[in-house]
Amino acid sequence: MARLPRLTVPGYPHHVIQRGNNRQAVFMDDDDRLLFLSLLKTHAALHKVAVNAYVLMGNHFHLLLTPETPEGIGRTMQAVGRAYVRGFNNRHGRSGTLWEGRFRSTVIEAERYLLACMAYIDLNPVRAGLVARAVDYPWSSHALLTGQRTDGWVTPHPLYWQLGNTPFAREQAYADLVQGALGSEPVTELSRHVHTSWALGGADFIADLEKRTQRRVARAPMGRPPKGRSQKNSQG
Repeated sequence: MARLPRLTVPGYPHHVIQRGNNRQAVFMDDDDRLLFLSLLKTHAALHKVAVNAYVLMGNHFHLLLTPETPEGIGRTMQAVGRAYVRGFNNRHGRSGTLWEGRFRSTVIEAERYLLACMAYIDLNPVRAGLVARAVDYPWSSHALLTGQRTDGWVTPHPLYWQLGNTPFAREQAYADLVQGALGSEPVTELSRHVHTSWALGGADFIADLEKRTQRRVARAPMGRPPKGRSQKNSQG
């Protein structure tokens, strides 16, 4: 069966993840991380993709991206991936592939999952045992969203702005949200869903997305086939 083209829908948030080949490290030091973020900043702006959140781990990264065009995320990730591999290989005296195939991308229903997805991204270093608190990890957007750092190129999603009427109120509300999100049901569901590349949302969201895109965007329900179809197949 032919692989469906990657689903990218302008104006919708997308949870993007990419891992190193055979789970090898893709960031060896801080210079690697600075290079990656510089490339992401440049190419996301060039291709009109808003970076809403990010985290750089040792052998993978997560991004929350909202594109303005159907091609924006693909072009951004392709440009960043190629340029980063060249720089990484030159710095570390290696050659060959770095990534484990194509990046994975999941369209998410913003109203139901966006803030949970941001918390999921921020909590990666905590779940991995690298830090005790998300704010202690320097290579994510958490410090920006909680007022500890300023990154002019990261664009908080509109739902983040609704967390409070002042910067302090928003930052505190988001910090509280992340602190209470570890082990919560939406974050657990995101963790299960992150490698599937199917859209994540309620039934109405999925139906509307399939109508807009004229394609299947979610895994077909599991279960036995209808009785009539089963009988017909058994006779064949």
